Amino acid sequence: MEKRFWWERDDLCYVDGRLSFAGHDVSTLAQQTAGPLYLYSADRITANLQRLTRALEQTGSAHQIYYAMKANRFEPLLDMVARTGLCGVDICSPGELDRALTSGFAPQQISFTGTGVSNADLDRLLQQPGVHINCDSIGMIRRIGERRPGSSIGIRVNPAMGTGYDESEKLTYSGNGTTKFGIYREQWDEALAVAHKYGLTVDTLHFHVGCGYLSGQLGQWERAVEACALFLKDLPDVTTVNIGGGLGLPHRADDAPLDFDQWADILARHIGNKSPYLGLTIAVEPGDFIVKDAGMLILSVGDVEMKRDTLFAYVNGGFNLAPEPAFYDLPCEPAACILPADNDPLVAVTIAGNINEALDIWAKDHPMPKLAEGDHIAFINAGGYASAMASNHCMRGEATERLL
Repeated sequence: MEKRFWWERDDLCYVDGRLSFAGHDVSTLAQQTAGPLYLYSADRITANLQRLTRALEQTGSAHQIYYAMKANRFEPLLDMVARTGLCGVDICSPGELDRALTSGFAPQQISFTGTGVSNADLDRLLQQPGVHINCDSIGMIRRIGERRPGSSIGIRVNPAMGTGYDESEKLTYSGNGTTKFGIYREQWDEALAVAHKYGLTVDTLHFHVGCGYLSGQLGQWERAVEACALFLKDLPDVTTVNIGGGLGLPHRADDAPLDFDQWADILARHIGNKSPYLGLTIAVEPGDFIVKDAGMLILSVGDVEMKRDTLFAYVNGGFNLAPEPAFYDLPCEPAACILPADNDPLVAVTIAGNINEALDIWAKDHPMPKLAEGDHIAFINAGGYASAMASNHCMRGEATERLL
């Protein structure tokens, strides 16, 4: 297949000038739907799970994938993921627990990692004894001990170093600045003492140091993994190291995909079969990597107008439908659903949403074919943290979701 655009692949490409996704003509699907449309590919989600499984097999250790539901909680998608049998599910609220159970995940397939966990949250979670809970604070350890002494828990640690997409501070959960996540080395002895007081067995070491890291960030990510592995010497009963999520995928043309061979080797050397800690299970809880490039958001052009020296194309959906581009500078790449037959040169277009806020810009000076009212634009990489984070700002939150 000859690629014209950097994001094209076998299941996402132009066929005779028309955008095809998961074997479907995107423009046709958009015309059949009123308003904004999210599309998700079941086959791509399964393929991503299989790619991650093969990478984990290279570590030489037992492994477990948990899909991070917060990335996308669309019920047909969750039902499909549960049916694959390739993963469990990572949750971060009691509401997500309920959704996981109704989607077909057994309690033993569910891992909870949350922050700011209230007593009411804990009481709900502890009603399902099979759910594994990773504690984010010393207070959480104590409160579980008071409610269920002698049980098993995980502890999330903060190594005070991490990385994220493009080394963004907003996407680095563990760095120079103190963050709300996990237990630091300075409070580690106290955390273990509280667990011991209530007879709690710490069977899982958990860490999650950033979001969206790619090959360029693997050096810094390895330093964080190495720092987290040092906590293991104080955990004689640990059986699992949960490395969190954060595995990234390309958002821009110059992004190099994550090198899974290098990623797996880092894990093998620090907590896998090349490390001193043999026999551990490596768990991972990605959301983005599994669903983001398996989804897109389709919007229609309502107006095209030149303002001063800028050509604007206005679409019928804004940043409230996919907040990550505005909040975290993780762009959703715009792609015309139909290319002109005459192969005219692309022009620079600024694509604006319909939310009455200055930051509601999808892309600036983006190369696009000539656009007209009624045309459709697909926004690539909207499978994760788009609909799940959407709001009804300006009462423009209505959209349709469809699993292909």
